Amino acid sequence: MQFDVVAIGGGFAGLIAANRCAQLGLRAVVLEKESGERYLCNSRYTTGIAHILFQDMRLPGGQLLRIIEKGTEGEAAPGLARAFAENSRRAIEWLVAEGGKYIMVNAPTGKSIMLAPPRRFNQGLDWEGRGADFLLRTLEANLRKRGSSFMRGAAVQALAMTNGTCVGVDALIEGKLERIEARAVIIADGGFSSNRDMVRKYITPRADSLLIRASHTAMGDGMRMAEEAGAKLHGFGAFYGHPVHRDAVTRPGHRMLWPFPMIDPITQVGLVVTPDGKRVADEGRGGIVLANLLAQTEDPLGATLIFDDVVWNTVARKGPAAGNPMILKSGATLHQASDLTTLAANAGISASGLQATVNELNGAIADGTAESLTPRRTMKPMAAMPVSTPPFYAIPICSGITATMGGIAIDTDCRALRPEGSHIPGLFAAGSTVAGLEGGSQMAYMGGLSKAFVLGLLSAEGIARAG
Repeated sequence: MQFDVVAIGGGFAGLIAANRCAQLGLRAVVLEKESGERYLCNSRYTTGIAHILFQDMRLPGGQLLRIIEKGTEGEAAPGLARAFAENSRRAIEWLVAEGGKYIMVNAPTGKSIMLAPPRRFNQGLDWEGRGADFLLRTLEANLRKRGSSFMRGAAVQALAMTNGTCVGVDALIEGKLERIEARAVIIADGGFSSNRDMVRKYITPRADSLLIRASHTAMGDGMRMAEEAGAKLHGFGAFYGHPVHRDAVTRPGHRMLWPFPMIDPITQVGLVVTPDGKRVADEGRGGIVLANLLAQTEDPLGATLIFDDVVWNTVARKGPAAGNPMILKSGATLHQASDLTTLAANAGISASGLQATVNELNGAIADGTAESLTPRRTMKPMAAMPVSTPPFYAIPICSGITATMGGIAIDTDCRALRPEGSHIPGLFAAGSTVAGLEGGSQMAYMGGLSKAFVLGLLSAEGIARAG
C-alpha cells in the first residue's frame, strides 16, 4: 500500500491533518488501531471545550502569544508558540468550513469555544451525539469524499526508516503485518496518560495511585516509535488533570465519579490534609497544580478535602458539574459531622492535627495572613474560606490524569526533531504527543483540542511545503 501521507491516530489531530493534506492534493490515509465504528479515544471523550490556556482561541494572535508566554513563564518554544497563536483563529474557521459547530461558554478565566451539540454535563462518559463525536464523524466523511482513506483496526507497530528518513509504517492489519509506504508520516495518537509505565517513568513513581481520566488507547505508542527513530523527547514532569473523588479508584463501580463532578472549586476554597491532619499543598493554585502536587506525595491516595456547611451550600453548588448534589447522587463517600473531632474519626484523620490546622487557617484568614502559611495559601483567584460553620464535611480525594505534557520535539512545520536540532525527513507530529507548548510553575496546559486543531493544520501544510 502506498500513500503520500500516513496519519497515525483517528483523533482530531490525525483527521484534521489528513483532511488538510487531501485539500492540498495529497493522498492520505488515517490508521486507527481501534476497530469499532465509533472507536473510543480522547477526542471522542472530550467535554468539547477548546481553549488556549483557558482563553478564547479566536483572540488576535499577538494577544494569544502574550497569554502563552505569560502562562508558561517563557518555557514554551518561542517559534512554535508564535505559530500556534497566529493560526489559532484560522483553525477554528477551518473546522467551521468543514461542518463543525460550536457555541460560546463562560469559564472562570474568560469565554471558551465548546463543540456543538454541547455536552450535557451528566455524570459518566456522555459523548454519544455530542459535539466531539459529531465532528469526528464529519471529518471522517469529508476525508472519504476527498478520495483519501480511513482504516480501522490498523495498529502501527513501527516506523519504516531508510537512511534516517521515515518512508512509511509497519502496521498490524487483520493479524498480518503490512508495510504502508508514504513520503510523510504524522504521529497523532495522543499522549501516554493510560500507559502506567510511561507515567511512572516521566511523571511520578506512584502512577498506580492515579485515576486515569482518559481513553485506554492513550498509550504513547507514537512517542515510543519516534524516539526509536531518533527523535528528541522532552518537556516531561507534569500532566493535565484534576483532584477527583478517591472512590473512583478504591471502590469498584464508582466510575461515574469521572469526569464529573468537578471538585476543583471546593479544593480552592477548602483545605486538603494528609492523615496527620496537616495541609499538604497550596490549594489556591488551582486544580491542575493540586493534582500534580498530590501525585508526587508519598501517598497520593491519602489526601482528604475538608470544608464547612457554607462551602457545601455555596461553592459546591455552583456550575453544571458541581459536587453538590452529584456526590450525593452517586452514593460516594461524604463524611459529615457536627464537630471536627467526630469528622476526623470518621475520615481517618488525626483529630488534634486537623483541629490545629483548622485553627491556624481560620486565624490566618481573619488576619489576612494566609499567604504566609506553610504551605503558602494563595488567595487568588479564589480565596480560602474558614472552616467554621457546622456541619463539617470531608471528601477522600486523589489525582486524576487526563492528558500528558511533554513528548516529541517539533519545529513550526511540525517536523520531528533530533536531539541536536535537525529534523527527521518524512516524520511529523501533531496533537497531544508533542512538547514545547506548556510549562511554568503553574503547569500551564495549552489545551488538548487546541493542540489537535492548530497542529493538525500546521503539520499538513508543513508536509506540502516539504514537497
